[in-house]
Amino acid sequence: MLVQVLFYSFATILVAAGVGVILARNPVYAALCLVVCFFTSAVIWLLIEAEFLAIVLVLVYVGAVMVLFLFVVMMLDINVEELRRGLRRYALPGAVVTAVLIAEIVGVIVQRRLGLDVTRGAAPLPAGYSNAQELGVALFTRYAYAIEIAAILLLVAIIAAITLTMRRRPGLKLQNIAAQVAVRASERVRLVKMDAEPRS
Repeated sequence: MLVQVLFYSFATILVAAGVGVILARNPVYAALCLVVCFFTSAVIWLLIEAEFLAIVLVLVYVGAVMVLFLFVVMMLDINVEELRRGLRRYALPGAVVTAVLIAEIVGVIVQRRLGLDVTRGAAPLPAGYSNAQELGVALFTRYAYAIEIAAILLLVAIIAAITLTMRRRPGLKLQNIAAQVAVRASERVRLVKMDAEPRS
C-alpha cells in the first residue's frame, strides 16, 4: 500500500515537471524542471528495486547531460521569444500525440492477456541478484550492436552541436590561434618611459 502511494505521488510530480519543461518560458527553468523529472524517475526506479539504473540516471543525466544542455542553450543564443510565438501552432498536434500515447499506455495496463498484473507489486529478487551484472550481460550480448549504433549517433550529435556553436554571427568573438602562437616576446610587452612629475 505504501509503495503504491509513493508511486502515484512521484508519478504526479513527474507529470507536473514534464509539463513544466514544455511550458517554461525560460530555458534554464525548463532545464531545472527536467532535473526534477530525472530525480523522480530515479525514485520510481528505486521502488521497483532497480538501484543501479536509478544511480546511473542521477549521475549521468543530472550530473552530466543537464550541464551540457545548459551549455548548449547558452552558447547557441536561441531567441526564445521567437520560438514561443509558434507554440500555439503545435498545441493541437501535441495534444493528439499525447492522447495517443496515453491510450497506448492505458491499453497495455488494461490488457490482462499480456501478463501484466497491476494489483501486485514487483516480484522479490533473490539475495545474490545484481542489477549491474544483469544489465552488463544484456548490453554486451543481446544489445551490443544497438549500443554501438547509439554511440555513433551520440558522436554525430556532439559534432553537430560543436558545428552550430562555431557558426558566424554578429558580435561573435573568436580567437586566432595562429596569431597568438606567432607573437614574439617583444610584441607582448611595451615599455613606456615617462618623465617624473613633481608633487603638487
